[in-house]
Amino acid sequence: MTIDQLKQLKESEDHIEFKEAKHNFPFGGGSSTKQADRRKCFLGYVTALANKGGGKLVFGMTDAFPHEVVGSDFGLHRMGAIVNDTLIHLGIRIHYDELFEENKRVLIVYVSSRPVGRLMKFEGVALMRTGESLRNMTDDEMFHILSEQEPDFSAKTCSDLTIEDLDESAIGIMKEAYARKQMNPDFQTLSTTQILSDLKLLVQGRLNYAALILLGKKETIENLLPNARIIWEFRYFESSIPYEQRQVISGPLFVAIDDIWQLINVRNGQTMIESEVYIFGIMHFNETVIREAVLNAIAHRDYSITSEVVIKQYPQKIKIINPGGFPKGVNINNLLTVSSTPRSRLMAEVMEKTGLVERSGQGIDKIYSITLSEGKHEPDYTDSNLFQVTLVLDSTNLDKEFYIFLNNIQRKHLPHKKLAVDVIIALHRIKNNQSNEINSTILNWLKDHQIIKRSRGNALKYLLSDEYKQIKEKEQKIGTRYVVQEVERLIAALQGKVLKIGELEQMLKGFLNRNKIKYIINKLLLDKVIVAEGTGRGTRYKLENKFNDLQNDELIYNVVSYLDQSTEP
Repeated sequence: MTIDQLKQLKESEDHIEFKEAKHNFPFGGGSSTKQADRRKCFLGYVTALANKGGGKLVFGMTDAFPHEVVGSDFGLHRMGAIVNDTLIHLGIRIHYDELFEENKRVLIVYVSSRPVGRLMKFEGVALMRTGESLRNMTDDEMFHILSEQEPDFSAKTCSDLTIEDLDESAIGIMKEAYARKQMNPDFQTLSTTQILSDLKLLVQGRLNYAALILLGKKETIENLLPNARIIWEFRYFESSIPYEQRQVISGPLFVAIDDIWQLINVRNGQTMIESEVYIFGIMHFNETVIREAVLNAIAHRDYSITSEVVIKQYPQKIKIINPGGFPKGVNINNLLTVSSTPRSRLMAEVMEKTGLVERSGQGIDKIYSITLSEGKHEPDYTDSNLFQVTLVLDSTNLDKEFYIFLNNIQRKHLPHKKLAVDVIIALHRIKNNQSNEINSTILNWLKDHQIIKRSRGNALKYLLSDEYKQIKEKEQKIGTRYVVQEVERLIAALQGKVLKIGELEQMLKGFLNRNKIKYIINKLLLDKVIVAEGTGRGTRYKLENKFNDLQNDELIYNVVSYLDQSTEP
């Protein structure tokens, strides 16, 4: 947009607000204590524009028509920080342009519409823009917005889509999955038209967007709905801006979900756990969890937003980001207690009927129960906002002892059925000193089965039973010489390298000091896990040849097992 075009716009008609703001325009309320004055700030106007369907906020031009350029220094050299702070305060991502007329700066801020059924608030107050005024929203206006229902995008007719545009292999997979899920092999013999009609993907001779996303050929999806693509990226470090590898997946979902899992699984490591006579391998990324999380993102995303679902993978962490906030009525605090309605309800129903996902509301339960049962961090949705949902699954610093503890409980108390998700979450939170957040019925069941106990110092606080402590103490030690975690960190630092003590000290800073590193190094030399090269200050250390062909968790597991067998009990 040009300055000449801006001059011809009218505030009351063109969803635009003009501010001279030559100097010192307040970002978040200013110094006034009166709400009517505090709302006349940058965040207040962004809130009101979003509630009105979005628009533009222009600084450096008069509000009188035709608008003259006066220039503004609002946000000069700090718009990046303002974009970030707006996201933090309001959960909305703004965009901006800077234009100039005779060295006078004009700033245009583009504000997106609020999500359907959601109110935007500044300092707890829903604001509305009427004409050129900024005011508090009335009760009727708030009720009208909160009563809005999101249309089912996936059920909408895709007028340019024909049966010839559907992928035959995807149709075959869908038929087979539908027959298996419904336990009726005859469904595989149904004609394509019949099965499309039965699943409501073909209604009155017309295909809809659910059919396109689930079954459409790659080139058809790229042409008719390019934002249905999924972007997968791999980086070794979260701090890395460029990616090591990137792939765009845009085929039919019945095929694409396998492609996505294969991309993730190629770089999927595991942590080895030994318990009594059993050895377990816990994959960093559980297939069931990943599939459920990706399919949830696709079913719940907002297709009116042009962004794609993005999957960012790291060696032991993955982020799944989908456009659009949580569905109406769902927030970060009630994820596990509210049955959500996906934005693409028809598509979600087809996924359920064919076994791609769990029944509505049970997918999140499965993600939580499996993840926590494996001793991993709790699934993290805290980076979500009104305009996107971000799920982080983190398998770093896996709690092996908690995994063993849960398996023992399962075997002793519930041999014929699985621990309920609320019980697993309760035990995870008790472990993390959050017992005040747990339902009393669950607490009583855990107490009755002697799985938890009261804290001696605080009658309201609970701890896991002594069994967890005993497992923890046993798993932390290797004989009398080593602490498992210290060995794991040092071996990981030496993997594939030849390092001096000083270099190891830098890599393990904050975890092991120089004296501790020297102590462990000397013990590992005696136990023939590492070897030394050189003398004096030039001495370097590396792993013994017998460990050179091993990597990551396999290396660590083998070293720990070797030490466990070779050191005195």
